[in-house]
Amino acid sequence: MSVTLQNRPGAQLTPARMPAADVVRVGGVGLRTRPLRAFLSALGIAIGIAAMISVVGISSSSRAELDRTLAALGTNLLTVSPGRTLFGADAQLPADSMAMIGRIGPVTQVAATGQIADAKVYRTDRIPQAETGGIAVRATQLGLLDTVGGEVASGTWLNEATARYPAVVLGATTAERLGLGAAGPDVQVWLGDRWFTVVGILAPAPLAPELDSSALVGWAVAANHLRFDGHPTTVYTRTEADQVEAVRAVLGATANPEAPNEVDVSRPSDALAAAQATDETFTALLLGLGAVALLVGGVGVANTMVISVLERRSEIGLRRSLGATRGQIRTQFLAESLLLSALGGAGGVLLGILVTSGYALSQGWPTVVPAWATIGGVLATLLIGGLAGLYPAIRASRLSPTEALATT
Repeated sequence: MSVTLQNRPGAQLTPARMPAADVVRVGGVGLRTRPLRAFLSALGIAIGIAAMISVVGISSSSRAELDRTLAALGTNLLTVSPGRTLFGADAQLPADSMAMIGRIGPVTQVAATGQIADAKVYRTDRIPQAETGGIAVRATQLGLLDTVGGEVASGTWLNEATARYPAVVLGATTAERLGLGAAGPDVQVWLGDRWFTVVGILAPAPLAPELDSSALVGWAVAANHLRFDGHPTTVYTRTEADQVEAVRAVLGATANPEAPNEVDVSRPSDALAAAQATDETFTALLLGLGAVALLVGGVGVANTMVISVLERRSEIGLRRSLGATRGQIRTQFLAESLLLSALGGAGGVLLGILVTSGYALSQGWPTVVPAWATIGGVLATLLIGGLAGLYPAIRASRLSPTEALATT
């Protein structure tokens, strides 16, 4: 009922208010009568929202997996490495730096590696020495694996016996580059100027990624057969969880008392935080692309609503002739635009969650979709729908009954 009659002298026709249920019902008429057009317009909105939800969800799931890994391995690992001298040359850690660091009270574990610059590793002895494949050879302390929280994927880790003989443990990337899938007594590589038996292959080491592209040999065999000078290039230190910053403050002076300024001290978690910052920049870029897709969807909604106004002039004229006010016509088309956008937004949020869940499941990550992303996605669609439908709604409300009916 569009009008009411007041029963008193001088009664005037006054417009009736449309209940919310009637607004939704009238707004849905245009969608039901043109389902294909409504679906395609809603799809444009859904693609933009799904892109945004997927980007935020996959990024959040990746960070959750990284945080879970750090929580499992611990964030109390500090690394000590040589820095630069005052003249810009490469510095060197003292040979007894690991022993000195081990005397710090809160230090619970310490192990070191020393890179052997002149030693190269190859699959066979027929490969030219210039083709290193980016693989580093490192002398290794036996406690390294426990200190960095590493795991052996195949074979075993070095022990008191194998560390004295030509035995090597390969990092995950090294084994892949050499074409080796498993360790064994009959698997050998050419290292330095002799054959070394591959006794183990490591799983990827998140807190010590430099080990992935390394070939690890015992400290003793490196000194005896590979001309290793005994100076460590990286010292890995585990400390008590509540003493990390205190130990970090004294590590430089402890490792090299004569030149503490030539020592670099860092935490692997700092490098991971930098990687997260890079991921966030990439996420912002992808969110920008999702916003563009959302804008395109909004243009599609606006186009649909403008065409709807042109095609439904007779309906608008008839409703105006029966007493519908401009405000009611405006509300009808604005409600139709909002419904169209809401359907696209809901579909986009659902699609984005499904994409995030599928990708996270395939990677073995926890599925994380922030609540602000889903709420923000729905609010964004309503905002886009309102802006897209505002002009067509105003245009429809300005049509006079005679003008609208004359075009039928």
